Amino acid sequence: MIIELIKEFFRDMNNHRMRTTLTLVAITWGTLSVVLLLAFGSGFGAAMRQGMVNAWNRVVILYGGQTGKTYQGLPKGRQINLTVDDVTLLKAAVPNIVMISPQYRKNAELFYGKTRLTTECEGAGPDFEIMRAMYPEAGGRFIDANDTKYRKRSLFLGPEIAHDLFKDENPIGKTVMLDNVPFTVIGIMEKKLQTSMNNGPDSRRAVIPYSTFRATYGNKYVNTILIRGAAPNTQARMISDIRRVLAAKYRFDPTDERAVGIFDTMMIDEMIKKITLGLNIFLGVVGFFTLLIAGVGVANVMYVVVKERTREIGIKMAVGARRRYVLWQFVFEALFISLLGGILGLLLSWGIVAASGLLNTNSGALRFLGRPILSIGIMFFTVIVLTSIGLLAGVFPARRAASLDPVESLRYE
Repeated sequence: MIIELIKEFFRDMNNHRMRTTLTLVAITWGTLSVVLLLAFGSGFGAAMRQGMVNAWNRVVILYGGQTGKTYQGLPKGRQINLTVDDVTLLKAAVPNIVMISPQYRKNAELFYGKTRLTTECEGAGPDFEIMRAMYPEAGGRFIDANDTKYRKRSLFLGPEIAHDLFKDENPIGKTVMLDNVPFTVIGIMEKKLQTSMNNGPDSRRAVIPYSTFRATYGNKYVNTILIRGAAPNTQARMISDIRRVLAAKYRFDPTDERAVGIFDTMMIDEMIKKITLGLNIFLGVVGFFTLLIAGVGVANVMYVVVKERTREIGIKMAVGARRRYVLWQFVFEALFISLLGGILGLLLSWGIVAASGLLNTNSGALRFLGRPILSIGIMFFTVIVLTSIGLLAGVFPARRAASLDPVESLRYE
């Protein structure tokens, strides 16, 4: 039966080449639209998430605040300032903490040769590298435990600030004056996409050991403390423990959220995921309706086929063809056209996605767009849509063909 249906399809396609070709083009274009819209939407979402991770890799940020509640006879409105000692306390008291670093910040002047410029300087610890995704280029390194222990004058630079200072020279090992104090460049950060900023991009950042920063500038209080937990599902418990430990030290109500500011950057990640999901749903709906229009074209073609082949249908039914055979004949033709056009659309989409991988997406607007991602989920969704459209486009003309009276069909001109 299947072989006969295929023969019938190709015979009809040969008799109506123009109509069939236009229908195939419509289905192919619709498929191409759906797949590319979803692929570029997925690529954009992945780029946004990567940009977020490159700024804050699952980090909790602590900063001083002001008490908003009275507690044990103490008035509200007391200032709570965090110190580097809190880093040691939290690391010992909160078991879910796996990375922690104090963060000092100030604008500083860098001087090398005849070049003098101002940028933001940060004092941080070794864990800062992973939490902020500040990975060094080959031949360099980030701040390590010895740098902080011995208050070394080690300097880690972002790629843009390094280029402004050294031009085409190799910066590693060179001495730079930082606020008139000599520092040795130990590493240059790899270029990265960053969609979330922290007082400017990391590419224009200078980082030194927090102990050296404190000794150089005399800061008593840290600006912030960066913390990373063991796993995402332990984050909420870790934040609760942090607030409890600090409340005991500084004597404020553990439920007072104003006393110590705690910002969980995973909230931004969840927001980006929701935005990406909404964007993909929107693009999917747009692509679906584009494909649906092509499906309407298939249905119209099948109605015309039924009309033109009315006498043929009458002859078949007069010589004993069952209505089920006639029904499946037109459903099969609609499905075949839809799937054939869909396969062509998927192949073209794959080619375009593969070609886009050759483009340089590390600079300009393309780095925020990201590379399109042709996932199994996108292809599965497209196949389901195509199958549904093929069935809908074929069922109604098929029912009309199967319900024709053989005698009336033979009389049709």
